[in-house]
Amino acid sequence: MAIADALLPEFDHETGTTRKLLERVPDGKFDWKPHAKSMSLGQLASHLATMISWGTMTLKQSEVDLSGPFTPPAIGTRAELLATFDRETAAARASLAAASDADFMAPWSLKRDGKTLFTMPKVAVMRSFVMNHMIHHRGQLSVYLRLHDVPVPSIYGPSADEATF
Repeated sequence: MAIADALLPEFDHETGTTRKLLERVPDGKFDWKPHAKSMSLGQLASHLATMISWGTMTLKQSEVDLSGPFTPPAIGTRAELLATFDRETAAARASLAAASDADFMAPWSLKRDGKTLFTMPKVAVMRSFVMNHMIHHRGQLSVYLRLHDVPVPSIYGPSADEATF
């Protein structure tokens, strides 16, 4: 089985679940933070909406250098979150589906100011740096939603708000 064929069902499941959470982000609460050191609800949701683009970047480039300042995109509504997520998910899925096993086994490096922070095969970057990272922040978002009494959808099984898938 090709690597892409093995990853696509997981990609589809995880991005679908992430979209369910983004659909519930309450407009008007984007500036709220659970703690002074935490990202705001809008920052966290925006990060989730855009980070799937790292899948496209991983498969189309051999490295990324995080030198210089980074300004995240300004996303201020749930509709913008969903449009961004849908666009970036479609692009990442197309890149994933088009990648060969050789593409997935090619090395990819994350750098900062020319210094290599890590190098891994692209398939490992897709699973850890892209998908697992998305899952991590999705868990944070589910707590933010709970703190606002927003019903949390089923993720890997029933939630307190949804008994069925």
